[in-house]
Amino acid sequence: MSQAEFVIRRPDDWHLHLRDGAMLNAVLPHTSANFARAIIMPNLVPPVVTVADATAYRERIMAALPEGHQFEPLMTLYLTEATDPADVEEGVKQGLIKALKLYPAGATTNSDSGVRVIEKIYPVLEKMAEIGVPLCVHGEVTDADIDIYDREAVFIERVLSPIRDRFPDLRIVMEHITTEDGVAFVNEAGDNIAATITTHHLIINRNAYLVGGIKPHYYCLPVAKREKHRLALRAAATSGRAKFFLGTDSAPHPTHAKESACGCAGIYTSINTISCLAHVFEEEGALDKLEAFASLNGPAFYRLPVNEETIRLYKSDAPLELPSTVAVQSETVTVFDPGFPLHWRHEDMR
Repeated sequence: MSQAEFVIRRPDDWHLHLRDGAMLNAVLPHTSANFARAIIMPNLVPPVVTVADATAYRERIMAALPEGHQFEPLMTLYLTEATDPADVEEGVKQGLIKALKLYPAGATTNSDSGVRVIEKIYPVLEKMAEIGVPLCVHGEVTDADIDIYDREAVFIERVLSPIRDRFPDLRIVMEHITTEDGVAFVNEAGDNIAATITTHHLIINRNAYLVGGIKPHYYCLPVAKREKHRLALRAAATSGRAKFFLGTDSAPHPTHAKESACGCAGIYTSINTISCLAHVFEEEGALDKLEAFASLNGPAFYRLPVNEETIRLYKSDAPLELPSTVAVQSETVTVFDPGFPLHWRHEDMR
């Protein structure tokens, strides 16, 4: 499918890092300009572990929302071995908590408070299955003897498959899948298991950060992998299957922290995701599937209504001009460079 313009329901982002403080104030306007809702990651310092924490964080997000912007933050709790099932249930009853996030300890940014012994969270998982709240999973093992390119596949075998078998009614989102193994696991599972796919993993493979010199602004976790895996992700995202939907994992870090001797993992894509996605879906001849991926499949899995608002996407001859960095007080955040000019623009339909 190729066309110059089309209309879709306003997209949502089902995996987003907004951070806090000055960073929150700097990056939130990009999300609220492009998305109606987002699942907000809880890996702050300290993490969002209780309903009280989530309530306070949501208030800070809403206070930072630019005037005239309509945006709903969907709050999550950081799952720990001490998480109280009763607190989870209360947060869900209030309508505040939409998911819990499982970080294996040490897997990614601010994950040191994550889970080390998976059996210790079984009581919480049992309660989550009972009340129907989804588990969002960072799907990588952290064992030092497991190669970083194999950590997603090993997680599926060692952790995720046993959780699925023990809690067959638990709704699970395998976030930011990066391999054909992840695609296959989700495809073969029941309707209670889905996956998010990021914008950048549809565009880059591991050559992006390793060939021609180390390029830290393409470094993320899970890391981008071989080309065959990128192609598997593209096939899944553009398939129209309800199991796959957008989660940008947009993760801002100060530029100097990305470019240091031990650079941070994370790619900032909130500002240009929609244009990047339209480019990818056009390349795949699947513009007619973009609405399902960006606007329909996520709400269906989370049991939320689709957005009533729509946006018009249209292709211009002149490339889109976006800043390469975003100012955060005296620092900057570097914006994802897809490596090609972006010609797709969008506007709200009023």
